[in-house]
Amino acid sequence: MTQNQQGQIILLNGASSAGKSTLCRAIQAQIDQPFLQFSLDFFFFRGEVLPDRRDSEGPFSWPVMRPKLFEGYFNCLSGLLDAGNNLVVDYIVETREQLAALVQRLSAFDVFYVGVHCPLEELERRELQRGDRRPGDARMDFQTVHTFSGYDFEVDSTDSPEHNAEKIIAAWKARASSGVFQQLFREFTSS
Repeated sequence: MTQNQQGQIILLNGASSAGKSTLCRAIQAQIDQPFLQFSLDFFFFRGEVLPDRRDSEGPFSWPVMRPKLFEGYFNCLSGLLDAGNNLVVDYIVETREQLAALVQRLSAFDVFYVGVHCPLEELERRELQRGDRRPGDARMDFQTVHTFSGYDFEVDSTDSPEHNAEKIIAAWKARASSGVFQQLFREFTSS
């Protein structure tokens, strides 16, 4: 497949409960071409992918399943993009190593990397209101998620999803360079 036939990706990174999934849906509704929403939440929180069984050790232990899940998810992203699908993705970058793996996997694609910021108090309010997240995840993410790199664009999720979607789409259309992911790829491969 040639470069111009590959899909493009708008990748949102932010803390748990920052409003990334809602923002993805707003982007999908407003953008002038088809974008598939593909979230790691589909695996974690829909109850249809992960086995219910969890053991403290062995093949059903989370430390064994988790790395395989993330590697498979990254492969899904590149497979969908390689097939020509455009993606809008919400994700939580937890470590620099995880970012490096994601950058490596997506280095051949047009990635527009967006930081989704939200004040801690609002994250914790949303986390409590949702009721489907582990208490404290938002605080933990808040302290780390934006420390690993810069972005092509950033938004504050206390603004409406519709307005943030407008701003993201306008910035995505106006971009002139290859973006942060290409810079990160060069950085990660030179070290």
